[in-house]
Amino acid sequence: MKSIREIFKNKDYLLDEPEVAELMDYCEALQDEIVEFKFQQAKNKELTMLDMLKEVLKGCNAIEKEQMEHERFGYEAPNYQATISNLKSYILERCRDEKIYL
Repeated sequence: MKSIREIFKNKDYLLDEPEVAELMDYCEALQDEIVEFKFQQAKNKELTMLDMLKEVLKGCNAIEKEQMEHERFGYEAPNYQATISNLKSYILERCRDEKIYL
């Protein structure tokens, strides 16, 4: 994005006009709002990613616990392919919902 000085570099005398000064102030305020909006958007995505990672870790811990119980009691091993598929679907769905592009 061009700065205000770059836009008026060949016509410096226009910078002294009150309307141009008002427009410059307005542009600076909008730039600040854009920066704040981008920061909030990034922070929301960060919180979403943290939430998703916590859910994934919780699921992994549950699978490990289930595996230990199966080994301990001699049960048939769980179907990990379905678990992995469900986990992948969960991650992709959350990313799509939150507009997070991997």
